[in-house]
Amino acid sequence: MARRRPRTVAAQMLVWQLAMLVLLVTIGLVIAYADARHDAYGDARARALDIARSVADGPQVATVISTPQATDVLQPYAERVRRDTGTDFVVIMSPKGIRFTHPDPTQIGGTFRGTIAGATEGREVTETYTGTLGPSVRAVVPITNDGRVVGLVSVGIRMETVQRTTLDALPGLLLVALGVGAIGALGAWLVQRRLRRQTHGLGEVEITRMYEYYDAVLRAVREGLLLLDGDGRVMLANEEARRLLDAPDSLEGQRLADVGLTTDDAEPAEVHDRPVVLRDRVVVMNQAPAQWNGRFVGWVVTLRDRTELQAVTAELDTVRGMATALRAQNHEAANRLHTMVSLVEMGETDAAIDFATAELEMTRSLADTVVAAVDEPVLEALLLGKTSQAQERGVRLTVDEATSVERSRLTAHELVTVVGNLLDNAIDAAQAAGPDGQVHVLLHGDEAGLDVVVDDSGAGIPEDLRSRVLASGWSDKPDPSGQGRGVGLALVGQVARLHGGEVTIGASDLGGASVTVSLSTAAGSAS
Repeated sequence: MARRRPRTVAAQMLVWQLAMLVLLVTIGLVIAYADARHDAYGDARARALDIARSVADGPQVATVISTPQATDVLQPYAERVRRDTGTDFVVIMSPKGIRFTHPDPTQIGGTFRGTIAGATEGREVTETYTGTLGPSVRAVVPITNDGRVVGLVSVGIRMETVQRTTLDALPGLLLVALGVGAIGALGAWLVQRRLRRQTHGLGEVEITRMYEYYDAVLRAVREGLLLLDGDGRVMLANEEARRLLDAPDSLEGQRLADVGLTTDDAEPAEVHDRPVVLRDRVVVMNQAPAQWNGRFVGWVVTLRDRTELQAVTAELDTVRGMATALRAQNHEAANRLHTMVSLVEMGETDAAIDFATAELEMTRSLADTVVAAVDEPVLEALLLGKTSQAQERGVRLTVDEATSVERSRLTAHELVTVVGNLLDNAIDAAQAAGPDGQVHVLLHGDEAGLDVVVDDSGAGIPEDLRSRVLASGWSDKPDPSGQGRGVGLALVGQVARLHGGEVTIGASDLGGASVTVSLSTAAGSAS
């Protein structure tokens, strides 16, 4: 047997709203009916009191009531007033309650049934009392002559008449209640339709289960995940995303630029495997549109931490460069050896000795210069390797004679990141500018810090672009792989910021760019 699908949240809300609407309309109708009934009683009392006053103030009543002809004169008058005013009785009586008038002539001469004590003292009395005509709302007013109470007037309206007045108002109340109920039901239906669209017709169990699953997925996934709305503002971020962004507990309402994820596009757009430098991390960013039933609802951004991979890749690139340089040196050494052997075989011994001496002197000079100036094995190997690599690419790399580097507190990775990336960019620029390219490097460092100045003979960097050079993803080189460039100098800037240093870009005497990096290891260790 198929399991019955539970009601949707929208349907349950509609049922609850209609139930509350019926309850509120019923309560309102009861209150309105009670209010109308109360008003009817109040109107009956006021009406009876006004008529009784009018009768008591009549010029004949006070003078005739004390004569033997009181009933003959006052009975027709009282009945005429009763008929004209639509009341149920007008009774004129003596101060002791003996009736002179009554709608039922047989009751004339009898004692009035009701409270007259207050009226005999000159006060007006209103009450609900059961008399000869049944329950009624009545008023008793004194008739005075020269300040004396000479008689009483009682005007009454039967309760049946009052209730009939209240019932006459009931159809109007019902129509108002039905109108209010119809408007409320229409509003509840419209709310139900909107809620159904917003919840995609799901029930509370499905929504709860979906939330639990999604929350578990967001916590379990190892990538940083950001969900953006159509305007590019963060609606949801998992813990990994907040960790990568060093963000507070909530990122809701912020844009990507507010959390350091800048792109070249003014508006959100698709991004594929774009490297981004975030303080001390390198992350790979992807951004794709999110759709529901073919309708665009926002963006999904994923972040993968590639810091360690970037460090290993940089070191691997350095090792590969050194290996390439060693292969080139091996090839050149073989050529030189063959040349010397050929000279010896030809009997040109002196020429062979001079050739070998010159080559040995040049190689020893470069190595001696680097070894003497740099007391850091990583930098020594890096400079020698980059020199051979530059030579192979037709670029002359020279190390300034003033170079002096003692043991540094910078890590090997940081040294390779800063010097290696600067030299790579300088060699690329010098080679692209044409033959006879030059790169000049000056290093000065000790335990307190490190200063690096790299000049090249390339095309240089325009002044209006120098502020963008250190931005993640910026590069003037083609990117045929589509994997993103512009990470090298961004990493240099990252190391500089980590150690409280700075990167300065200017024009070089060699015709290209001059990049100066000043680092303070003391600041880095303190941070």
